[in-house]
Amino acid sequence: MTTVGLLLLLWYLGLGAVSYWALSVLWLSAPGPAETAFLILTVALFGGYLSYRLGTRQLLSSLEAVELPRSHAPGFYRRLDGLESRMGVESPTVLIARLPTPNAFALGSKRNGVVVLDRSLFRLLSVDELEALVAHELAHLEGYDAFVQTLAYSVFRTVAGLVFLLLAPLLLPIGGIARAVAWARGDPASWSRTAFGRLLGLVEGTVVICFLLVTLAVRAHSRRREYAADDRAAAVTGRPAALARALLTIQRAAAPSSGLLSTLYVHTEEDKWTRLLSTHPSTDDRIERLLERARTPNRRR
Repeated sequence: MTTVGLLLLLWYLGLGAVSYWALSVLWLSAPGPAETAFLILTVALFGGYLSYRLGTRQLLSSLEAVELPRSHAPGFYRRLDGLESRMGVESPTVLIARLPTPNAFALGSKRNGVVVLDRSLFRLLSVDELEALVAHELAHLEGYDAFVQTLAYSVFRTVAGLVFLLLAPLLLPIGGIARAVAWARGDPASWSRTAFGRLLGLVEGTVVICFLLVTLAVRAHSRRREYAADDRAAAVTGRPAALARALLTIQRAAAPSSGLLSTLYVHTEEDKWTRLLSTHPSTDDRIERLLERARTPNRRR
């Protein structure tokens, strides 16, 4: 077992040496700090853009949604045209789908956006409520909300990967020593309880905490954007109570889903940690906020 431990140590030390050599080559061939930072940021943004475009396309293809013809809903499109003239959004593509729960969401940007509506919304909501809900989704397109969140995650992933590469020459030998000591003791599974194993676990825990903090920040921004979209829809339509009624109807229609589209859905969660990690604020809070705005129409927000 000691021999196996020594072989593992040599293997990890070799990997650490290779990673150090690779980093040295990259360091010598890299441009100045400003150019390097610009290159990293460019790669992160481009990766985020590709992730957003490909993810949007994959999501839409999985929905089996169909475009709503103007001839089938002329009244709806008249309302939509009115919203477009009052908001900085070009005419989006309106798709009808059978979603797991009655809901709506928007993808894309204000120039080439897509609004997906569940079929049941045309039955559950009044014309004013549906218009207010669509105005909320157009506000997301107007603010590039989904795109900004995707870019934020992409930049963080790129930075996290870069930090891992920089620390690899140090972390690999530490992991090798921890495993070698555990094998020499005759208990290979105890490597994480050695001093070097605890050090490695501390570094990994720090990375996890950083990822959690970034996730919480992005989700908090997403919840703020939901409030902003509510305010924008209320201002454009002049009917905040209609949006509140639409949210209440959607909330009562079905329980929240935990599937692929759950981050795009309107739902209410009571658990504290679930709320912190949710992309949407509490529906009850949003409804109360909109009703308060309806009671005080002259109040500035």
